[in-house]
Amino acid sequence: MTHTEQAPSPTDETSTTPGPLDSEESGATTPTADGEAPKKKRRRRRRRSKSGGGGEDGPADAQGEADGGEDVDHDAEPVVFAPAAEPAPGAKTSDIFSTQDFASLGLRNSVLKGVAACGFSSPTKIQADLIPAVLSNRDVLGQAKTGSGKTAAFGLPLFHMATRELAFQTIIMVPTRELAVQVANEMADLGKFTPIRVSAVMGGESIRGQARELERGPEIIVATPGRLIDMLDRGLMHLNNVKFVVLDEVDRMLDIGFRDDIRRILSRIRSEHRTIFVSATISEEIERLARSFMRDPVKIVAHAGSLTVSLVEQRYLPVQPWDKRRLLLHLLTHEEPALTIVFCRTKRGVDDVAEHLHRHGIDVQAIHGDMRQGKRNQVMKMMHAGSLSVLVASDLAARGIDVEGITHVINYDLPEDPEVYVHRIGRTARAGRHGIAWSFVTPEQGPLLTAVEKLANIEIPRLEYPDFEPSPPREGRDGGRGRGGPRPQSDAPAEPPKPPARTLAAAPPKPAAAVDASRFPGGLVPTKLPPRTLGGRVKTSRSARSAPKPEE
Repeated sequence: MTHTEQAPSPTDETSTTPGPLDSEESGATTPTADGEAPKKKRRRRRRRSKSGGGGEDGPADAQGEADGGEDVDHDAEPVVFAPAAEPAPGAKTSDIFSTQDFASLGLRNSVLKGVAACGFSSPTKIQADLIPAVLSNRDVLGQAKTGSGKTAAFGLPLFHMATRELAFQTIIMVPTRELAVQVANEMADLGKFTPIRVSAVMGGESIRGQARELERGPEIIVATPGRLIDMLDRGLMHLNNVKFVVLDEVDRMLDIGFRDDIRRILSRIRSEHRTIFVSATISEEIERLARSFMRDPVKIVAHAGSLTVSLVEQRYLPVQPWDKRRLLLHLLTHEEPALTIVFCRTKRGVDDVAEHLHRHGIDVQAIHGDMRQGKRNQVMKMMHAGSLSVLVASDLAARGIDVEGITHVINYDLPEDPEVYVHRIGRTARAGRHGIAWSFVTPEQGPLLTAVEKLANIEIPRLEYPDFEPSPPREGRDGGRGRGGPRPQSDAPAEPPKPPARTLAAAPPKPAAAVDASRFPGGLVPTKLPPRTLGGRVKTSRSARSAPKPEE
């Protein structure tokens, strides 16, 4: 773990200089001479609602109106956290938690109350290291295992340092629409005892509804880059007040697909601001690029040894390409996992596998980038509601999606990028829970499995599954030879080569008949001219027919 600088820990906020949330605008009261605070007139408060992703009603305001909140001193009483659950005897314990407590991190009580309300008892390692670094006004590049609470790690200090009624002061950018909704909802839960408002801005939803939310001037915006640029170009929001910029899943955000959009957005920010970039995997190239957008950042690596969480039981299953569907169906019907995500490499593969499982009676849904946003939202709601047993997904769902109760992750197609493997299996064993990750490995994918083990710094053992009987290859079977594999060899003796087919030599051309020159005046014999052309076409004896039209 690397951490170069920590912020001071002002545990007693009443003895320190008041922050933005303690000003008169925030509704703080001044004690009278006898020690009692004067009674204040209660103002009407609008109902709060979490950011839900838009539609015609727009992404609902996560915190309520800033000027309509009750004047309550949230720091008046201490915050009590629930005790951490004791692990069962002999059970494997999580390696993501810190020995510190939230009260020692220097956060104000209104923020700590949100933490306690979310059921957190102690901070994770990334939270214990990243929060003081942000509070000390540093740019931060953070790396931690999947499921270790990176959203709270950057979100809690943002609420602590936020200025009330300063619109668009924090911009959080994420790679997918589903992750935008999730991060906005989680931020709303963490900050529900503060007057700071959160709104989600992402594609696939009504611009009109999101524009209404932006008119209210929320302090924190969670956005996908494309829709954020659209809103800026339309003049529906500005970046004049930006104090913090966060890139969640920074390795994906600075990939080729998003890089130009990120540069375009960051170049528009003229105000003095801090940057927070976090992810589970950060390569040397991504780190070098990230530092070009930062000012003297502190790097925090909050994982020891393996990039994957120790509570994930990882196994690989050797399988022939033509047996992958049979093996998947066998595992789902015999193991009966509570909630499983099956990852495929391509969108077409997602649809094919989901259709195959559906034909065999499995309660399954598919999700990938080519689906309508309404359908994607419906699938995610089904997952959160627990009304779905199997989700077949592309790598759209590999990053950041936090759904409680995912017990199994199956890599139907082993990813070509080892970093994607880390993000995929991070969908299970989140926040100290246990999980299982199985990977199908075909014979030619041995080097790819080795690359995954090298990146994750872990040896993945083989899972022996004697109940499954592999089937032999059969000519004509879909994928029977594997991709680029050799043709099956027959045990029968090879037949002798047949002689080449007999061909008939073309008949020699007949000699031209002699022409009697005496029939022509002067002895000039005319030569044969080519056929006469009409309209650019050669006149033939065949009837004219229209050519067939190409398929559209």
